[in-house]
Amino acid sequence: MRVTTAFWRLLRLEGVWVRAVVFDADRVVVRVALRRRRLICPLCIYCTTASEGVQAHDSVWRHLDLGTWRLEIRARLRQLRCPEHGVHVEAVPFARHRAGLTRDLDDLVAWLATKADKTTISRLVCVDWQTVGRVIARVCDEQLDERRLDDLFDIGIDEVAWRGGHRYLTLVTDHRRGKIVWGAEGRNAAVADRFFADLDPPARDEPATAIADIAEPDDDDQPHVGPRAARLEAISLDMGPGYARSARRHAPQAVICIDPYHVVALVNRALDEVRRSYWNALRDSDDPTAAKRFKDARWALLKNPEDHTSKQAATLRRLRRAGGDVWRAYTLKEALRAIFERCLSSIDAAVLIERFCSRAARSRLRPFVRLGQTIRKHAQGILAAIGTGINNARVEALNNKARLITRRAYGFHSATAALALIHLTCGPITLTLPHEQIV
Repeated sequence: MRVTTAFWRLLRLEGVWVRAVVFDADRVVVRVALRRRRLICPLCIYCTTASEGVQAHDSVWRHLDLGTWRLEIRARLRQLRCPEHGVHVEAVPFARHRAGLTRDLDDLVAWLATKADKTTISRLVCVDWQTVGRVIARVCDEQLDERRLDDLFDIGIDEVAWRGGHRYLTLVTDHRRGKIVWGAEGRNAAVADRFFADLDPPARDEPATAIADIAEPDDDDQPHVGPRAARLEAISLDMGPGYARSARRHAPQAVICIDPYHVVALVNRALDEVRRSYWNALRDSDDPTAAKRFKDARWALLKNPEDHTSKQAATLRRLRRAGGDVWRAYTLKEALRAIFERCLSSIDAAVLIERFCSRAARSRLRPFVRLGQTIRKHAQGILAAIGTGINNARVEALNNKARLITRRAYGFHSATAALALIHLTCGPITLTLPHEQIV
């Protein structure tokens, strides 16, 4: 078997002939020629047989290493004139446009980026970390299909911090697919409006007056609902006002579901405020050791009773015997938590939530009075989450992956880079390794 035939079978490059193989000291250079006669524009589907000339130099691509040797693919490409994009070098089937790596190596680096940090990838694949970033953006742009926003019925909207200094990303999750389908920088109603604008963009032939109508509502203030937004059935949110305001305007038929996790987080925060207030009072008392003993009660109060250690259980029993504001706050916290742990119908949950709000209003504990008012304000959304079973649990799980990505990367210089890796890891993109593509 000739060496060119062996490398043609070994590399499995689509649409090429292997013309020559050169073994250098540290690399193997494989010269190839395209099989097709027609020239294809790398930016669109335009193809032609008319050539504008041939490159004066070889185009070079890195391929998967051959053992410890660097493997390079080289080809002398032709040029074409596209009616839309002008003169360009013809596209090759085994590499993406303006990429110095072949598709196989691109896909390998992109898959590694979802599992490891850039320093590890750079050392393993022998590319610099800036190249890793370009590969992530390149693969994400190609494989993140615009049709991912089709057939959305149940979605969740939440934010995640991507950098210090209150820099946030708004992420939209499809509950049925369990994937992040959209993201943008910021965390206010304007960002949610951008999502609904991308969900139902105006048609190309739609006049500019129609877009102005969307920005300025009619006198009757009727919401403008797009065809894809009209199919939304439920939207899970936290209790922030921005996302809810945008959702009610652009998808008024969708049920707003307030995640019970955030409600329990609020009651834990209210309990901790009562505990800190009592602890500060003990610090100002005549017995300074009492504050030190009570400081250990924090986790006994915040943890679930079934997760207590023996020491925390003993601390909780002492608090129960002592009574007072802290114990009343703890009983209120457990009463609210029990509402969401039981398998209750919406009717039963509505009764228990109303009882809790009444108890909180009469408790004379300022944090719980505020909490009761907040829960009453969002009671409809909380009951909708209980009735439909849709909450932000899946959203929070994907957000944890996004936080892991930012920690593993030790931060990003731009929100675009963070979003590209989040879409690659948590989005509707299926990465296939080179050996998995062999049929």
